[in-house]
Amino acid sequence: MTASDLPRGFRPKGFPVVLSGPSGVGKTSVVSHLLSGTDDIVFSVSATTRPCREGETHGREYWFYDEERFEHGVAAGEFVEHASVHGRWYGTPRAPLEQALADGKIVILDVDVQGGRSLRQPFPDGVFVFVYPPSLEALEERLRGRATDSPAVIAERLANAPGEMSQYVSYDYIIVNDELERARAVMEAILVAERARRIRLTPR
Repeated sequence: MTASDLPRGFRPKGFPVVLSGPSGVGKTSVVSHLLSGTDDIVFSVSATTRPCREGETHGREYWFYDEERFEHGVAAGEFVEHASVHGRWYGTPRAPLEQALADGKIVILDVDVQGGRSLRQPFPDGVFVFVYPPSLEALEERLRGRATDSPAVIAERLANAPGEMSQYVSYDYIIVNDELERARAVMEAILVAERARRIRLTPR
């Protein structure tokens, strides 16, 4: 997405894009190329109490907090939303999100379906996108193939997946990630169209 995609003579307003889907569906892969192609799109780094995986960096993939630090953030109102997912806490930090929106950025939020529900009220004009797997079998293959979780964690995520998938009805758009390049193209088309909506533009 580039400046040429924007209507001439207008200044864009920032807006959040809430991305949900079951673990292993490929949400990160769908948006990764968008983040590298422009500075108009930024990623909202969530906070979590889950352990840091090999190759991850504090402040890049997640803010990795212990339980005490996370609870302090909740009490201080630091999070726009927070929820317990697969036995760990996740939350969306408020300050960087609000600053990016004020700067006119498209902010991508990768959250679970609980987080998606919580964000509807503070961001009624947000864009809510659900990434759907081609099948449960394909989802299981991806979870096992990435080799980042224990068998017990994988089993828990697979058990939760059907319930999460049923929540697609609460989202504005659905992307079936059966072929990555096609899914990315659909995601980009959604952002281009939403950026051009009248409510998101002001005359220069």
